[in-house]
Amino acid sequence: MSKSKSTSKSASTRKPSPRNRKPLIYGAGVVLAAALLGFISYRATAPDHSGSGSSAADIAADPDAGVYPELAKLARRDADDKLAQGRVDAPVVLIEYADFKCGYCGKFARDTEPALVKKYVDNGTLRIEWRNFPIFGAGSEAAARAAWAAGQQDRFWQFHAAAYAEGAKEKGFDKDRLKALAQEAGVADLDRFVRDTDSAAAHAAVSKDQEQGYGIGATSTPSFLINGRPIAGAQPMETFTAAIEAAAEKARGTEDAKSGKDAKSGKDGKDGQKAEGSGDGAE
Repeated sequence: MSKSKSTSKSASTRKPSPRNRKPLIYGAGVVLAAALLGFISYRATAPDHSGSGSSAADIAADPDAGVYPELAKLARRDADDKLAQGRVDAPVVLIEYADFKCGYCGKFARDTEPALVKKYVDNGTLRIEWRNFPIFGAGSEAAARAAWAAGQQDRFWQFHAAAYAEGAKEKGFDKDRLKALAQEAGVADLDRFVRDTDSAAAHAAVSKDQEQGYGIGATSTPSFLINGRPIAGAQPMETFTAAIEAAAEKARGTEDAKSGKDAKSGKDGKDGQKAEGSGDGAE
């Protein structure tokens, strides 16, 4: 194994410092899900790179297994979220916890995410919400704040593409490099970008995302939630497709059941009014 490849593997398997872990209380189901996600995060970046926790075959065999409704509630669905794309009311939300220095995150960003956007975001099925989850030190945290700052000028996804371009992370994320990436991303006001990157608001936003990631048991990047289903690592396209299709199908079933119940309730109400009217007429 070459030195560069070994270095990349080490970075992708590094665990966050225990002092940063701040568990969140969501209920027993989420505690179990957190333990599961922590395990599959490790397995996904272990030397054999196996165990996403939800393979395409597993999902097809039992679409409801491995789905935690409490985790689905972490979707913000905020129309003003600068670090999200897709309809706010999309039936499926994919939450990604990622680090700009993570090689597997870059692989997902280049190889898988664009296809998911084209297939599911563009037709309104999927919403993608980004969570900054910097676990590889000061450079990761600086890049996370810079991405947030680019988002304040509606250029987050362009910055995301530039930062994850092939060979980009090898150039580092010092201040000059981050400013260059912002310029490449089309950020209009670079002076504001620099101020925003170092602002208290940027630090707070990144910390909020980071704490949420630790709280659900994420221990490596990238980690994902798809309507409450944890998936860890840059898994094959078919794993994400299966999870999104299963979640969309379940959402359609829930909506159909609700519509049927509402229709029945309306019909029963009308029948009651009709019967009551008939009784009045008979008298």
